[in-house]
Amino acid sequence: MDCTIRWTGPDTMGFVAETGSGHSFVMDGAPEGGGRDLAPRPMEVVLSGSAACTAYDVVLILRKSGQDLRSCEVLASAERAETDPKVFTKIHLTFRLRGRGLKESLVERAITLSHEKYCSATKMLGLSAVISHSHELIED
Repeated sequence: MDCTIRWTGPDTMGFVAETGSGHSFVMDGAPEGGGRDLAPRPMEVVLSGSAACTAYDVVLILRKSGQDLRSCEVLASAERAETDPKVFTKIHLTFRLRGRGLKESLVERAITLSHEKYCSATKMLGLSAVISHSHELIED
């Protein structure tokens, strides 16, 4: 896996990321750090990527389990260390799953499998952060 990060210029703290799969996205810093607040911060991208990684696993596992899943939303909340490097120290992921007749046991299994076996992003972040999760099942 490869990516290229390009600084957008001397008067900014913006960066454009181009991924190995040919996609691009922009990141920016906070105004107090010289940014213009035009895009997410890099650490927000890390947290979002981790939540998307585990959501991907959960959706895939539930589909393969024959569950009638209609939507999946993950709310990610994180705390960071107060001193540099300001790593994540706590992350809580709330899964909001909407579907018909979703089985509690299969949902629990999907989330556990993602965190313990499949999601490389949460596995890496778990080296510095305590990661917890909860879920809500919404009948469609």
